[in-house]
Amino acid sequence: MKNELEQLLKEYMDKATETDLRAMAHVLKGMKNKIEGKSTTYIGGILHYEKNPDESVWELTVPINPALYNSLGIVHGGITATLADSAMGTLANTLVPEGYGAVTSQLNIHYLAPGIGDTLRCRAEIAHQGRNTMVVSAEVFRKDGKKAAQATGSFFIVEKKVSSGE
Repeated sequence: MKNELEQLLKEYMDKATETDLRAMAHVLKGMKNKIEGKSTTYIGGILHYEKNPDESVWELTVPINPALYNSLGIVHGGITATLADSAMGTLANTLVPEGYGAVTSQLNIHYLAPGIGDTLRCRAEIAHQGRNTMVVSAEVFRKDGKKAAQATGSFFIVEKKVSSGE
């Protein structure tokens, strides 16, 4: 696997534009963050989440980089949805009892403006907290303050199972 990856990286480096290199550096730094324990998930590492937790509100900020672009050169809608889902899910998971987790059962997102600029910041807060479900709302803002998306998510509260895999 290591030789195959080295070959792939060499081929990439030989053909990459400056934009390609910026995108790859972003992804590799994120993977390094995961390996070093600075991020608990690969997606969190790749997106370079900066967390700003509060008791009832959770904020995540991500730097915008070409690795996150769609074919129009703006942040891909799936990245915006992932940011909202991650902020809402992280908040939900901070509120469940020990031994339980919150998993997304429904995600609704309304895109309001293109994801452009230096960063996207998502602010999530609880709309409803029950024994078996939660509803969380989120807003995603560009660095210029313009709201890029509005989202809601429903979450099931489930008992964590002991994993035998990685």
